[in-house]
Amino acid sequence: MTQPTIGFIGLGLMGSAMVERLQAQGYALNVIANRSRANVDAAIGRGATEFKTSRELSEASDIVMLCMDTSASVEGRMMGEDGVLAGLSSGNVVIDFGTSLPGSTRMLGEKVAEKGADYLDAPLGRTPAHAVDGLLNIMTAGDKDAFDKVRPVLDDLGENVFHLGPLGAGHTVKLINNFFGMTVANSMAEAFAMADLAGVERQTLYDVMSAGPLHSGMMDFVKGYAVDGDPAQLAFAIKNARKDVGYYATMADDAGVPSLMSGAAKQALALAVAQGRGEDMVSQMTDFFADLFKKP
Repeated sequence: MTQPTIGFIGLGLMGSAMVERLQAQGYALNVIANRSRANVDAAIGRGATEFKTSRELSEASDIVMLCMDTSASVEGRMMGEDGVLAGLSSGNVVIDFGTSLPGSTRMLGEKVAEKGADYLDAPLGRTPAHAVDGLLNIMTAGDKDAFDKVRPVLDDLGENVFHLGPLGAGHTVKLINNFFGMTVANSMAEAFAMADLAGVERQTLYDVMSAGPLHSGMMDFVKGYAVDGDPAQLAFAIKNARKDVGYYATMADDAGVPSLMSGAAKQALALAVAQGRGEDMVSQMTDFFADLFKKP
C-alpha cells in the first residue's frame, strides 16, 4: 500500500505529533475533533481534511488510526451508527495506537473482521518528540498480511517496528512494559523521598545507585525531576500511569491470577490522582512521597 489516505482520531500530544510526521511524509490526512481544536486546526492548516463524524472519516480513509486515552474512548469512537465500524469497507485497516485492554481489542477485532477489514493493535514507546522525527517504537499485533500491507506507513512513523503475534499481543506487551516501568519509577521516587527523610542528598543516592546494576533509563528520568527539576524528561502523566497499571491488574484478573507487584504502584498513583496530581508527570511522584513522609 503506497500513500494511502489516513484518517486519524485522537490528536493529543502524541497523536498530533504523529499527524505532523505523516503530513511531512506526504500522506493525505483526514481528522476529526475530539476534545480540543488547537491540534486539529494546526493539521488543517497543513492540508488535512476535517470530518464531523467517525463514520464519515472512516468512509473517506484507507487506514484509520486511533491514538486515544482509554479502551472506553476507543470503543466509543469505533461503535454506534456514527462510529468507525459503520464506515469501514472491505480491505480497510484500523490501527489502535493507544494502550487498551487486550480483551477490548480482540472484541473490536471481531467486529472489524465482520466488515471485511483488519484491526491491528500497535501501542507506542518513546515520546511525542520522537514521533515528529519518525522514531517511535511500535508494538504491532494482528493479522500478518494486514501488518505487511501497512508496514511502509508504520516505518515512516517508527524507528523500531515490531510484529508481536495475534491481535491483542501488542497491548499485552505494552501493559507489561508499563507495569514494570511505573513500578520502577514509583520505587525510585520513594527512594529519593526516603533519602530526604534520612538526611541523604538525592544526588548522592543517585550516584551510588546508578553506579551499580540498578541503573536504568527510568531511574534517570525520575532523577531528571527529583535532582534536576525537569519533569519533562518523562512526559507521562500520573493519571495515565494509573490507568495503565490498572489495566495491567485487570489483565491479570482476566487471566485468573493475582498481580502482587502492581498493587503498591496502583495505590500510590491512585492516591496522587485523588490529591489532584493527575496532570503532573510521573517523575513528580517524588513530591507525593516527600509529602507523604512529612512528620506532623
